[in-house]
Amino acid sequence: MHLEKPTEGAIAFDGEDLNTVSSSRLHAARRRFQMVFQDPYASLNARMTARVILAEALKNYRYGSPAEIGKRVEAVAAACGLSSYHLDKFPHELSGGQCQRIGIARAIALDPEMIVADEPVSALDVSIQAQIINLILKLQQEMGLTLVFVSHDLSVVAHIADRVAVMYLGRIVELAPVHDLFTAAHIPIRGFCFRRCRVRPRL
Repeated sequence: MHLEKPTEGAIAFDGEDLNTVSSSRLHAARRRFQMVFQDPYASLNARMTARVILAEALKNYRYGSPAEIGKRVEAVAAACGLSSYHLDKFPHELSGGQCQRIGIARAIALDPEMIVADEPVSALDVSIQAQIINLILKLQQEMGLTLVFVSHDLSVVAHIADRVAVMYLGRIVELAPVHDLFTAAHIPIRGFCFRRCRVRPRL
């Protein structure tokens, strides 16, 4: 995501090393991959309504006219289970689950090819976690997204993953299909879970 500048190695996305591209090229490439953060409150601007938050990314990439941006905001909000009522609220007026839905809606607004979800349910109540996980998987299937799901929760990993990369001290030490890993592997420390679809219909 280049939120932190790498000190070594390569980050290849569709065959292109993001560490070596220009800032303008990186900005263009970022439209194709988005992120859902761990803390739903900290990831949203407290001074903006949900509607403005969702429109911000679209304006940043010159998505279209104000009317087109407004329609897109309504569409992605509805896809994430939010109504116009929620869109006109500030983050502090919404629950943690609703704020995370805003974060997910923002991530899919530009119709990306990949989403990185970094512990997206660890800060939520247990009663809400399943709803958010099911929403992410639903969108992944409908939009044909590649999902990189970061988690310490092995039950979640076993539920959603096709393939798991286990990290130890910042390095990948195991990479296997989820069934193989959970039946014949060392205890995972931190896992990246990959899900892929071939068809990418638009919302």
